[in-house]
Amino acid sequence: MPRIHPTAVVDTGAALAGDVEIGPYCVVGGGVALGDGVRLLSHVVIDGRTTIGAGTRIFPFASIGLAPQDLKYAGEASRLVIGRRNTIREYVTINPGTAGGGMVTRVGDDCLLMVGAHVAHDCQIGDHVIMANNATLGGHVIVEDYAILGGLSAVHQFVRIGRHAMVGGMSGVERDVIPYGQVMGDRARLTGLNIIGMQRRGFSRDDIQGLRSAYQFLFSESGTLNERVNETAERYAGIGPVADIIAFIRADSSRAICQPRGANGG
Repeated sequence: MPRIHPTAVVDTGAALAGDVEIGPYCVVGGGVALGDGVRLLSHVVIDGRTTIGAGTRIFPFASIGLAPQDLKYAGEASRLVIGRRNTIREYVTINPGTAGGGMVTRVGDDCLLMVGAHVAHDCQIGDHVIMANNATLGGHVIVEDYAILGGLSAVHQFVRIGRHAMVGGMSGVERDVIPYGQVMGDRARLTGLNIIGMQRRGFSRDDIQGLRSAYQFLFSESGTLNERVNETAERYAGIGPVADIIAFIRADSSRAICQPRGANGG
């Protein structure tokens, strides 16, 4: 049976796995489903059509699944889906989707959302993502696997953050960030590659060296960006991280690519 503190308020319509633990003064709505081993420490509010995967821990005063902060939201039956083994710390807010963005917000597996982080409506977050204290995502943001967002950073709506990318603390991100890229600044610019992150995650020396060389050519001053993308794809064919960047740049997006200061956008 779930372990529910006597001060918690849990709607009879909520679906609770057998080993769920709901601490003091939590509130769980009728459309909520909590998987095996989910633990709500205390004072957590979860509402809406929200599903939370096995092993996820949520700390006090988090607000999960309540109505989006979007003036266009009209009460549609949108959803929030949170994966397994996530750690969601104090005062985190995560909103469900809207009709204008596919009706669902998703958070993957094994993510860490530190104190005060905000995930807005229709965001899509991959696996192993870290959002440090007070990192904020606008609506419709995509954050790919293993990306890290520094404290007090803010990401503009519809921006994409590529896999293994690093966003420096206090950065304002208005443009897409390439996979493996590192950005920082009040209006964030690309400052290099997240080499330390790649080393920690076991990328080979050959892949890292190939990516360094490709990065220098891709953001050089010769030709247009489109020309350099095509030539980079030919020169560095077979290097996985380079292929990831090329595919990311070629994908449809409403935002421009974040580039180094002074780079030729083409």
